[in-house]
Amino acid sequence: MTLYGENSPPADDRPTVQVTAVTWPDDGAEPVTTAAPGEPDGGPRRPRRMRVLLAAGITGGVLAAVAGAGAWAYAGDVPRGTSVLGTELGGRSRADADRELRAELDRRAATLATPLKVTVDGRIAEINPADVGLTVDVPATVAAAAEADAHPVSRLVGSRTVEPVVTVDVGRLDDALRKVLGNQAQGMTMPAITYQGTTPKAVQPKPGLALNPERSAEVVRAGWLAGAPVTVPLVETHPATTPEELDRMVSELAKPAVAAPVTLRTNKGQVTIPPAAIAKSLRFGADKTGKLTPSVDVKRLRAALGDKLAAIEVPPKDATMTISGGRPTAKEGRSGQQLDTAALSRDLLAVLPKADGREVTGELKPTPPELTGEKLAGLGIKERVSTFTTRFTGGMASSRSQNIATIARKVDGTIVLPGKTFSLNGHTGERGYTQGYRDAPVILDGKLVPGVGGGTSQFTTTLFNATYYAGLEDVEHKPHSYWFDRYPAVIESTIFWPNLDFKFRNNTEYGVLIDTSYTSSTITVSIWSTKIYDSVKTEYGPRRNITAPKQIHLAPGPSCIETNGINGFTQDAFRVIKKGGVVVKREKFTWRYDAEPRYVCGPKTS
Repeated sequence: MTLYGENSPPADDRPTVQVTAVTWPDDGAEPVTTAAPGEPDGGPRRPRRMRVLLAAGITGGVLAAVAGAGAWAYAGDVPRGTSVLGTELGGRSRADADRELRAELDRRAATLATPLKVTVDGRIAEINPADVGLTVDVPATVAAAAEADAHPVSRLVGSRTVEPVVTVDVGRLDDALRKVLGNQAQGMTMPAITYQGTTPKAVQPKPGLALNPERSAEVVRAGWLAGAPVTVPLVETHPATTPEELDRMVSELAKPAVAAPVTLRTNKGQVTIPPAAIAKSLRFGADKTGKLTPSVDVKRLRAALGDKLAAIEVPPKDATMTISGGRPTAKEGRSGQQLDTAALSRDLLAVLPKADGREVTGELKPTPPELTGEKLAGLGIKERVSTFTTRFTGGMASSRSQNIATIARKVDGTIVLPGKTFSLNGHTGERGYTQGYRDAPVILDGKLVPGVGGGTSQFTTTLFNATYYAGLEDVEHKPHSYWFDRYPAVIESTIFWPNLDFKFRNNTEYGVLIDTSYTSSTITVSIWSTKIYDSVKTEYGPRRNITAPKQIHLAPGPSCIETNGINGFTQDAFRVIKKGGVVVKREKFTWRYDAEPRYVCGPKTS
């Protein structure tokens, strides 16, 4: 309805609506009325007070209605008409909305737990939502619903649907999808620079197709609640270092680095670093994005320089522990003087691209031992936890016995810190003539032949058993191809440089001391630490699949060693560990022994 006043335009032929203005006279005056346009003046007039009251009543009614509508619209934290997963949350407080949404999720629990079908590069599998952390974040969803639309009119009328906030463990999902993908992904060819002698060789970067964890999570979150199969895309990825950058790195660093030696000067003298040592220590490492970064590996540089650094450095010496009078006794180590590794790596890398001025100044810094007497004393090495002995023949005049004694001396007194892994190959290094080892029979290609270091497998078996009965974690070992009655079946180990190793992990909170000793006919290894278990024992299953040895004739000569032959068999051994009177661990070890042939040096007799 439109109201026109005194300044309204001239009348037209549209219908005229009559409006009567009401006023109230003051102090009992006669009511006066104003005629509508076109009416004759005169007639009864309403009092002015009545007009005021009537207007006030209308206004109050409108305001009351508006106020009521506003109170209704703004009731609760979540705007009216807001729903999540088909559940009306509008008009509720956040706490009520949270409860209602959780109730709806409980009603859908079976559906939400249904394995999700995923396709990755054509390979189809099912993923359990719980295994990858797929869930609805209820507080976040309620917060999103509460902020869905704060406009006053929108709160009064209309409806809106808010999508649930779905979370997923991106790392676990990526692991699961990689298992589905298997080896089908076309990984990036990472850029690389290596040296053949002193000649740099470059590997050009190439893009690949692979899973993108964030993109995978995005499509899985979107498809989970819909209950429909999900196709996870593979994304083309490019190494961060481009072919052009790689070529520039070769021409500006890799080639000039080995063009001439570098002089290392210190206050104790100088050392010449030849190109061959530079090539062995200059590394070009690519991170997971394919970014290639050069660095100087000072540990490799030390190895490449050999004894040259001994003229200017004094290495630190760790604290040691010996067994004296049946008790472990610690002996303090000493500090050394060594090159500042970080500064040397930085300064050497800076001069390698240069043709002139190829000199660096090395700073010798006091270097404390890694293991101090105080630290050693706090490792809890206080009692013998286990001991194991094996026997050998030939006395100490035998080359085999000498090899056993040599490796035993090398390992004696070794401290293995909590959580660390001991590698026998890593500890002794190569076992050759220069390290004091001699020729003795070894098993090679299924037969006994002379070889440097023969007999070290007996020490390995003895050490393995000592750690085994101490309850320490077996990391790597391999029994012999044939069984020898001087060793316990299954619970034994061979070793061969560099391919076969023996490793164990100190899975306790205490330090471990390896103590070795030998006589002319025995080798003994004891483990000292803090005793954790009541007992560690072995239970054997019966031997099965027994096979008899064959007789094989070999050409006679110094390389031929005759054997009597040994049966082959399969057997199980169980390590049973007790603590507090109950079995806390039972581990199964199984091995299949071949039948050792009966080797005869000479032709068959008729």
